[in-house]
Amino acid sequence: MPADTTARRNSRFWLYAPFVLLAILAAGWSGLWMMARGKVEQHLDAGIAREAAAGRNWTCRDRSIGGYPFRIELRCAGVTLVSSRWGDEVKVETGPAVAVAQATAPGHLILQATGPLTATLPARQNADLNWSALEASLRLTTTGFERISLVVHDPVATLRTPDETGGLRSETLRSALFEAHLRPNQQNYASQQAVDVALTTKGAVLPVLDALLGDAAPSDLDVQATVLQSYAFRRGFNPDALESWRTANGGIEITRLSLLKGTARFEASGRLGLDEAHRPAGQVDAAVAGIERVAGIRVGGLTAGLGALLGGRANAAQSNAAAGLTPLPPVVLREGRVFLGPVRLPLQPLRPLY
Repeated sequence: MPADTTARRNSRFWLYAPFVLLAILAAGWSGLWMMARGKVEQHLDAGIAREAAAGRNWTCRDRSIGGYPFRIELRCAGVTLVSSRWGDEVKVETGPAVAVAQATAPGHLILQATGPLTATLPARQNADLNWSALEASLRLTTTGFERISLVVHDPVATLRTPDETGGLRSETLRSALFEAHLRPNQQNYASQQAVDVALTTKGAVLPVLDALLGDAAPSDLDVQATVLQSYAFRRGFNPDALESWRTANGGIEITRLSLLKGTARFEASGRLGLDEAHRPAGQVDAAVAGIERVAGIRVGGLTAGLGALLGGRANAAQSNAAAGLTPLPPVVLREGRVFLGPVRLPLQPLRPLY
């Protein structure tokens, strides 16, 4: 064979080789993506079946899975949850939703949903929630989760409950921004199933708080807490889970609760749980600045002469004083009532959660 013919064939081979290799890689990647898509669909169907067996029926309307070549996207024209775990049927519906994961990092999910969310609740209650943008991020591992985050812009929630006349009494809560973050507590997750929770809301309008402090200014709230015995909620948030959590000595340890409302400041820490009647119970130690009255009671009158009641908390009192805060008597939730030191606040009795 002439040398020039062999040279021409070799030059053509290197000319076409990259395209052939690219086609092989594309075919291989397409096959892997289709396998991943099938696995997602298989796990999704299995998860829906498990939820149905537990009394929670999920529906993803017009479900589709796409995102080729580099992502896997699950899209629903609407999501519906119907649960019988609260005795009366609970039904929750949202608008279009999408869950996205990169094909190279399937354990990191990004979820987006369009409002409104509507809920039919027990005891003739109903609620709706709307927002301008909602996004959640889930970092999952083979044994659980690494971090869960939720960011909601401009949330507006309305709860309607029956009143004495047979009608519905409505209460609306709104905020400019709401964020929630959850992650396992590094020290106590294995021993106490402890999960750290951080909640933040900016520009919130909370009518109950407005009435309590006599101030209609928007509020900024920051909460850092640890939930103990969190495994009780692995199968959902329902009466069975709450009772399991209560009997396991579950509780919420509030590391820091900070509230800014106009010129008012409120700082607190403590522990909350549930009593035998399934009502919130516990104690919170708090300090305030710029607040003259709480539920119509003068703060100055409550804090005067409380040296004996605050005994043993001298260091905390000194720290509060250095921060310009006035310590309050303990805020105690007991037997369905709210007490500020020895004084019962004129608030509606706390209802059982289940």
